[in-house]
Amino acid sequence: MTRTGRKSLNSAAANLSRKLTVGAAAVAALSVLSSPAMADIVIGEMGGTKLSMFGIIDVGMLYNSQANAAGDSRTSMETSGLRQTVIGFKGERELDVNLTAFFNLESHFDTNNGFLHGTGDAAGTGPGGVSTPLFRRQANLGVRGDWGSLTFGRQYGPALLAHIGTEPRAFKEQFSNLYAWAYGQLFTTFNAPAGGGGRNTNNDVGIFMNNAVQYRNTWGPVTVGVLYSFGGQAGDFKDNSAYALGVTYNGPVTLSGSYQAFHDEQTGKKVVDHTSLGFAIPFGDFTWKNNWMNAKNDNSAGNKLFDVNGYSTGLDWKWSAKNSATLAFYLNKDDANKTDETKFIVISNDYQWRPDTTLYVQAAFADADPGATLRTSIVAAGVTPGEKSTLINVGLNFMF
Repeated sequence: MTRTGRKSLNSAAANLSRKLTVGAAAVAALSVLSSPAMADIVIGEMGGTKLSMFGIIDVGMLYNSQANAAGDSRTSMETSGLRQTVIGFKGERELDVNLTAFFNLESHFDTNNGFLHGTGDAAGTGPGGVSTPLFRRQANLGVRGDWGSLTFGRQYGPALLAHIGTEPRAFKEQFSNLYAWAYGQLFTTFNAPAGGGGRNTNNDVGIFMNNAVQYRNTWGPVTVGVLYSFGGQAGDFKDNSAYALGVTYNGPVTLSGSYQAFHDEQTGKKVVDHTSLGFAIPFGDFTWKNNWMNAKNDNSAGNKLFDVNGYSTGLDWKWSAKNSATLAFYLNKDDANKTDETKFIVISNDYQWRPDTTLYVQAAFADADPGATLRTSIVAAGVTPGEKSTLINVGLNFMF
């Protein structure tokens, strides 16, 4: 990539990151996985229909020792350091023996200012050209039984969900490869940049899927999710479509694998091709986690733009009843643009006052190459290219 191209991407990325808080990510999955720790509040039950609500409020302070090329530091209030800040509603009713209907509505907002969180949806896809959905994370309806579940609408894709147990920091909102995952699938489809990518309106940072139907089930230690997003275009069924697969084995060790792809809405060419594998090995109070991911980005003509590999390894240590520490290493690089590489060491500790309230302290030590972009970052707003940085984040996570 040329210097001009890198500058253009970094500029666009910076603007978008402010809009998204970058949270591209805001890991969707994490709400789902956290819900057992959250006590769903039943707000109504009538005629066999149960309605409940849940939420996460997360806010903290973030220090960056090298916030720009001039060497200036920055301290800021940041939303969602451990997990995304959300509020959601769920409902279910029994239809028949072994058949239950359910719905999910989940909204994502920023604790530091109260605004709805941004979105990674393709620009201009919402009503009136505005693309900041009220229910960014979930707006779906489904049925389930002991045969599995079918979910229809906007929902979490199965790919990222497969790796929660093998990503070294479980895709935490700050300082994890949640961002390499998200940014590696965002810029090609978000706004179809001039001379750049394609456009897929079903892909929000490779995590949230529109117009989707997903089947999920668990057989013994194996959980499988398969999803297809309908393109909705006249002519070719493939145009604007997306599909994803995620598989997890939870036995003496944890194994995970996933694949997903997104097609251009006009040409049907595959513009994002994402693969990931992981494993985790527990031993006593420790768990060793490893994950690899690859995001290939092409333009609408099928020509390669980016080829981002993310390698990560880490060790979790449950060192007391209320404390869990993690040491992790990340190496992310774009093999199609050799100067876009970042390396990170992350140290963190989560103190659980109780299962639904956590005080977290986490630090990242970053070494970014001169051409480093958000595509290889584990920090929501990125790090300064060509510099070494120390970032410290302290915050409180409150679930209900």
